[in-house]
Amino acid sequence: MRSAVKKPNTNNANKKPKFIFVTGGVMSGLGKGVVTSSTAKLLQLAGKKVSCIKIDPYVNYDAGTMNPVAHGEVFVTDDGGECDMDIGTYERFLDMALTKDHNITTGRVYLDVIRAEREGKYLGQCVQIIPHVTDAIKNRLRKTAEDEQLDIMVVECGGTVGDIESLPFLEAFRQMELEDGASNTLFIHVTLAPVLDVVGEQKTKPTQHSVQELRRIGIQPDILAVRCKTPLTSDTIRKISLFASIGQESVISCHDAPSIYKVPEVLESQGMLRVISHRLGLDNLAPKMAGWKAISSSFSKAEGAVRIAVVGKYVTLPDSYVSVYHALSHAAADIGKRVEVEWIDSERFEGAHKNNLEVLKSFNGILVPGGFGKRGSEGIINTANYARAENLPYLGICFGFQLAIVAFARNVCGLDNASSTELDVDTKDAVVDFMPEQRTAHDMGGTMRLGSHDITVISGTKASQVYGSTLIERRHRHRYEFNQSYRHIVEKAGLVLSAHSDNGKRIEILEIPDRKFYFAVQYHAEFHSRPGRPEQAFASFVRASTKNQSAFGRAMTKEAQ
Repeated sequence: MRSAVKKPNTNNANKKPKFIFVTGGVMSGLGKGVVTSSTAKLLQLAGKKVSCIKIDPYVNYDAGTMNPVAHGEVFVTDDGGECDMDIGTYERFLDMALTKDHNITTGRVYLDVIRAEREGKYLGQCVQIIPHVTDAIKNRLRKTAEDEQLDIMVVECGGTVGDIESLPFLEAFRQMELEDGASNTLFIHVTLAPVLDVVGEQKTKPTQHSVQELRRIGIQPDILAVRCKTPLTSDTIRKISLFASIGQESVISCHDAPSIYKVPEVLESQGMLRVISHRLGLDNLAPKMAGWKAISSSFSKAEGAVRIAVVGKYVTLPDSYVSVYHALSHAAADIGKRVEVEWIDSERFEGAHKNNLEVLKSFNGILVPGGFGKRGSEGIINTANYARAENLPYLGICFGFQLAIVAFARNVCGLDNASSTELDVDTKDAVVDFMPEQRTAHDMGGTMRLGSHDITVISGTKASQVYGSTLIERRHRHRYEFNQSYRHIVEKAGLVLSAHSDNGKRIEILEIPDRKFYFAVQYHAEFHSRPGRPEQAFASFVRASTKNQSAFGRAMTKEAQ
């Protein structure tokens, strides 16, 4: 095992990218993604060219075929990658578009190794985890960092130390330190210091055991980012420092913050960049924080709330729609508000429970996000129709766009049996249908219409007001689309189809002009939103929602009078 204290090589003239590895212990969900993003943000604000990679140890090739309730949101990159939701966190913090190469899975690595073996590239060797799999991991990390000419790549390893699945990746990190040198690699370990109600003190044992497990596989952490509800006490820091053999300045308190965008300030206030600068042999890094502080403070200084009902299929795990939540919060903060989201299962509005729709009047606005499949779809159709009939602000995303068309066709155009062939293959009026090029696709993974596409916005429409442009670019993830055989019918009834792509082949936006705000998009607008620069459809929806005093609000006002 290497020495616990690094001596940076200040004479090193090698300009190879440096790597910061972020690992986690104790339990999942501690916030490694936020620590990773915040560390990268500080380096970016200090003038370094930096990016992030997320490693997911599962054997899936990517996140595309995984149920969002089990795994969380599938984030889509410009180049069509179906990635872990942490890629979205990186993009929002760094305000840059990443590629599918920034999400590495066990499946992708093993596929590379097996293909190389089949092609005879190992020259008859017995292919093993070490060195072949670990070499493939290292090659991917180095290639991405070098291709993008980065100063520093921050690499987050999913899961927790001790998981069998993550061992090859941790071994690859250990080897990279050996090969690239201690001044080119740094390890941040995220742990937990819980407070038991009975005792009332911060407990260090979980961190001690986690560091011990990391050391056992040959990695000594340089920085400990310790998650806790309140700032670490000096006694806790000293205790952790002694056990982990790192200086007290390297024990960083990651206590709860008003918003995740405040975390870079929390880390920097404790001198995290100073520690990184010393360990990696960099000049003393001084981040220019003013612009970022202005953005982060907009979330903590918000006054008043806008209440949004998100009606979807996967609401039992809000992480299924994490980018939707952040896009709403960006839009609300931009106008000095905070967003209060209630996640409502669309099945609540189906069949005999249709009368439950009345609860939607207590919200300022209604949003229907993406989804797939028949379960809960009738509840979404009922929701879309209720928003139109009651003139409630409505924003539909992907599935919410498609089922808004179904709702309009049934309830306004008189096509009682209108549906999507995704829901009913034998429907008489398939107003939403399978995309023609999808008919030849046999595999489920990576075969949808994915990634960024140019969209033409029609002048004089609500969409042109929303975007202030006749050409935008947004990311997609769908197999079904509006069937333009029904275009004349829906337009005659008052639906405006205000944007298209692929030379008019596909409809991208619908709107109903005589409503307060009734707007739906085929693309995933949420992936384009940034703190301080909300995506325009979300911004317009939230502004319209703040102007819509809900029935609940009117009742409370009347009662107060």
